[in-house]
Order: sequence, then C-alpha cells, then structure tokens
Amino acid sequence: MKATVPCKITYSETDKRWYVESPGFYDGIITDGESLEHAKEMAAEAVCGLIETYIEHNIPFSIPPANNGADYHAIPLEPGLTFALWLRGQRKSHNMSLADVAEKMGVKYQVYQKLENPRTANPTLKTLCKIERIFGNEVVSL
Repeated sequence: MKATVPCKITYSETDKRWYVESPGFYDGIITDGESLEHAKEMAAEAVCGLIETYIEHNIPFSIPPANNGADYHAIPLEPGLTFALWLRGQRKSHNMSLADVAEKMGVKYQVYQKLENPRTANPTLKTLCKIERIFGNEVVSL
C-alpha cells in the first residue's frame, strides 16, 4: 500500500533553488531544496506534517489525483501515515465509528484510536489480520 501527493517542483535560476508546491492540496510554496532530491525529501516532510496536522485538528482534506505534468513528482507518504489514512478510509466507507471497530476487534476504544493516529500507528501482524477480517480487504498481500 503506497500513497503519494503530487507536488510541482520547479527550479529557479534566480535563486538557484528548487521550489515545491502542491496545487489543489496546499496552495503556495510548501518548501524548497538545494537539489531536486533534497526538494523531494523536504516535500515529503512538509506534506506528511501537514496531513498529520489536518488529522490531529480534524480539518477535512483530500489528496488530489496524480498529475503527470512535466514538473510534477509523486511524493510518497510515510508508511505509518499511509496506513492510518487507509484504515480511516476503510472505517468511514463501512459507516463505522471508532467504537464500532474497536468492539469488533475486541480491543479498547483507545487502542483502536491509536491505529488511526499516524504518530502512534504501529499494528502487529495479528492486528492487521483482525482489520482484514473486519473490512474484507487485504492490508498486505504476499
């Protein structure tokens, strides 16, 4: 499972820097870098931090679809964030509350709540199997 955010990365001859923005997700400059690779690293940090903030403060957001434009790059999200977003999406698409899923998993509400928090999501294989059974979707396919 991989999630990405499309970011436009352009080079400024004037500043000798690579500037990163994500139109449709976060308008304006997010960050910059000394090289293209550095700009991508900084973009990943900025995008992940922004999404974590949105989640923490219950600010609605949506990640725009991929953009195949010349200056666009797919910036990958951190695995914990990707998992938390996937899990949250599964729960919502099944019209379930946090308490509903916790009950079906046989865990306390707070235990399940940590799985949807990108800063604390760290499921065991046993937990992943429970989640697969509840939502009827594979988390990891081998």
